[in-house]
Amino acid sequence: MGKNELICDCEVIHEEHVQNAKNNMLDEEKLLLIADFYKALSDSTRIKIINVLEQEELCVCDIAVILNMTKSAVSHQLKNLREMNLIKSRKQGKEVLYSLADVHVKEVFDISLEHILEMNYES
Repeated sequence: MGKNELICDCEVIHEEHVQNAKNNMLDEEKLLLIADFYKALSDSTRIKIINVLEQEELCVCDIAVILNMTKSAVSHQLKNLREMNLIKSRKQGKEVLYSLADVHVKEVFDISLEHILEMNYES
């Protein structure tokens, strides 16, 4: 055995639980999609965009003003959010309006906020 090789000297205490957990694990593809979902939410600008779109359907110019950013920077983040199916867009005349893709995005955001607020008050 090499120096860098790690071994575990414990035994499985709850073999039934371990087997149950292994049997119920999601497949690798689904786990990677979930990881990608959270990567999309890992940027504070994208979180801000989700927060404002939770309130109102907005165009890129409105979002840029609210966040005090350039339209180009906002457009870049909107593209990322759209590619992850977190937001959707629709044309109204010459304008493109953005909104959350569905209620799940709002629920994930709201649950995350609730969790953070609870953790801060428990500390």
